[in-house]
Amino acid sequence: MEEASQQHSDRAHRSRGLAVLVALEQLPGALGTALLALGVLLFGLLSAVLCVVGVGLLFVPAAVGGLHAVADRERSRLGRWGTEVLPPGPLPVRPRAAAADPATRRELRWLTGHATGGLLLSTIAVLLPVYAVRDLSFPLWWWAVPPGLATDSLTLWEVRDWPGVLLVVGLGLAWTALSLLVTRPIAALLAWRGRQLLDAAAGTDLSLRVAQLTATRAGALDAHAAELRRIERALHDGTQNRLVAVTVLLGAARRAAVRDPAAAEEILERAQSAAEQALAELRTVARGILPPVLADRGLAGALTGLAVTSAVPCTVDVDVPVRCAASVEATAYFLVAEALTNASRHSGAGRVAVSVHTRDGRLCVSVTDDGSGGATEGGGSGLVGIRRRVAAHDGTMTLSSPPGGPTTLTAELPCGS
Repeated sequence: MEEASQQHSDRAHRSRGLAVLVALEQLPGALGTALLALGVLLFGLLSAVLCVVGVGLLFVPAAVGGLHAVADRERSRLGRWGTEVLPPGPLPVRPRAAAADPATRRELRWLTGHATGGLLLSTIAVLLPVYAVRDLSFPLWWWAVPPGLATDSLTLWEVRDWPGVLLVVGLGLAWTALSLLVTRPIAALLAWRGRQLLDAAAGTDLSLRVAQLTATRAGALDAHAAELRRIERALHDGTQNRLVAVTVLLGAARRAAVRDPAAAEEILERAQSAAEQALAELRTVARGILPPVLADRGLAGALTGLAVTSAVPCTVDVDVPVRCAASVEATAYFLVAEALTNASRHSGAGRVAVSVHTRDGRLCVSVTDDGSGGATEGGGSGLVGIRRRVAAHDGTMTLSSPPGGPTTLTAELPCGS
């Protein structure tokens, strides 16, 4: 019993020690965002003062943009040390729209607190271990310091002998104990406040969110039903007819084998050709469900293969350091395939550029062609089905195609969905 209790105590101590180390890793990042927040806050205050003379209005959009940028940087930092902090989506930068936006006001509350109290707390938490290491190592180097400079970390007294050195070491032990006491609570407080004010879910109307999820689920079911109908038509109208022809030809060849071997040989060749065509159509249907090239070569290799077979010259730029969920990669693949098909059939484009990269835990896909523009999601382009695929992942898709071009299709998908 005593041994089990001792093991439990050891595990608890190790867990606390690990938590302190994790907090020590988090706090320099918190200090960095606090310094950025201070700079943006001072710039915002300067813009507000200059508004009195009228010129400050020119700087307000930049100040609001800086607010959003620092808030996104803090969301990214918090996401590395816990669950993802969801951004609220595109936020306004114009003064009147920003003042009326609840998410922007919550970001401003976070910025003000993080640039003041957050900066003070994170500075203390970062300096405490530095002071502890400095004073604990003092006996190793104090004798090499010029006279008058050998002091404790707070420069409270000058050290001239070994009793003074021991006092500095005692101060270092006090810094260590204080660091162990306050590091975790400070890191937890800063993270809690950031998540409370910066997470989109904190200010989301739940009824609206439920309505959005219901709509995207209905769209996903419709897209799934349409995909099943497409597969059924492909199998019924193509592969099934080919196999029926193979059966008929094989029967004719069997009957002709005795009376006319030459005709039977010709019929067997036709049956073999029909079987090969049926096999090719089956492969096409299978690739339309989930392209095996994605599993074999990854998203970069699959998109490169699409670019090679594209009727329009295409360049591909893929920067995705980690694999995303298979369904996400498949959606990105089909989006690019549909965009390349539309560019070759309808736009008269001479070149297409495909760009895929990750940003803040999301897969960003962009396809741009230099065609005549005027593309829409109707008219059998297939983009409606792609939009439903994207919405099923809680992603976003945007089509920009003014008359005269260029046409740009962009989508953002959560990598882990």
